[in-house]
Amino acid sequence: MADYLTITELTNEFGLTTRTLRFYEDEGLIKPVRRGRQRLYRPSDRTRLKLILRGKRLGLSLGEISEVIDMYRQPPGEAGQLAMLMEKIDARRKDLRQKLVDIEETIAELDAVEESCRVRLTELGDLKG
Repeated sequence: MADYLTITELTNEFGLTTRTLRFYEDEGLIKPVRRGRQRLYRPSDRTRLKLILRGKRLGLSLGEISEVIDMYRQPPGEAGQLAMLMEKIDARRKDLRQKLVDIEETIAELDAVEESCRVRLTELGDLKG
């Protein structure tokens, strides 16, 4: 069974909790082999976990991650998987750029309101003096 990893080995390697790993199992993203009550993970499960975590870092949903991973095994295969991933990356990039614009606009608005508060406080201070 040297080709298999235990849940402890996999969680330690990726810095995950067993609960997180079981959640990914419940979602059908990884499918360990069972030997009695013990879960044993194949190298392919390790690779899938690596892809899941990369997708999460990119901001993809679990559904999107699953869609990209599952495409590898079906037509159009790896080329289709890569094309889909590039589409998802492009969409995520556009979303993040829009959020950045929104944040910059909000900061500018906060700066303007703060400045008007300072001006008004100065005016009020002048009236008191």
